[in-house]
Amino acid sequence: MAEPTRPTFEPELHPRNRDFTWQAPSGPYRRISADQARAWSEQGYFVLPDAFEAETVAEVAEAIDPLEARVAAFLKTRPDGKMLIAEDGNITFSAHLVLRSPVLRAFCAHPVFQDLGHDLIGPDVRLYWDQAVYKKAERPREFPWHQDNGYTYVEPQQYLTCWVALTDATEGNGCPWVVPGLHRRGTLRHWTTDAGFQCLEEREDAVAAPVRAGGIVVFSSLTPHRTGPNVEGGIRKAYIVQFAPDGAVALRDGEAPEAQNDPERQFSILAHGQPVP
Repeated sequence: MAEPTRPTFEPELHPRNRDFTWQAPSGPYRRISADQARAWSEQGYFVLPDAFEAETVAEVAEAIDPLEARVAAFLKTRPDGKMLIAEDGNITFSAHLVLRSPVLRAFCAHPVFQDLGHDLIGPDVRLYWDQAVYKKAERPREFPWHQDNGYTYVEPQQYLTCWVALTDATEGNGCPWVVPGLHRRGTLRHWTTDAGFQCLEEREDAVAAPVRAGGIVVFSSLTPHRTGPNVEGGIRKAYIVQFAPDGAVALRDGEAPEAQNDPERQFSILAHGQPVP
């Protein structure tokens, strides 16, 4: 597929998105309420407050901080301070941390995620992606509107993103914003910008999703979202953990479908509805 080009109007569907139908969860639920299930289907997101105790959050942040520091140090060696969509003093992305930290590997199989996977995906769930995203205040910038499935096109299109706050996330330091309802159309066409892929211009119907440390913004891979600039100072820390149904594949032009089942970084957390030890 050619490099994405900016559409003349929005939103357009992704060229691969031809016959998408949103699948609503049906219950019974282990972790979420009926209202949260309704919000997931109608709005594309909900906030799950106080999902993790402060001790767990501190342990996760302690495991991530030195790994993120290496990424930040590398960016400082770049002439423009940038590498792909990461930028010194603005935003860092530290991916596949489960490969380097037993603490984070265990965290990604936490009962909270097993239950959310059961409630929102189905009985057979794998870790799809994990990455820390630290937003900084030296070069405050927004991260543009996108869907997670707009970066790598996965089938089924509908998977689960858990945006775990390791520090309080506010409107002033870069909490997520979402556009409710558009997830039901499936993957949208994205175009390239200096900051990453983008699928929407500014939206009057956008909603902020602030969350305190230990909470999760739970949203679909199809929910358009952005984060604003960090103008409060300090570092806004988040750990993004994503889960897909077993059997999911990535589709890229000129390549065979790629199964998302790497046992080292895409391990199973739920099989036949039961936790995987």
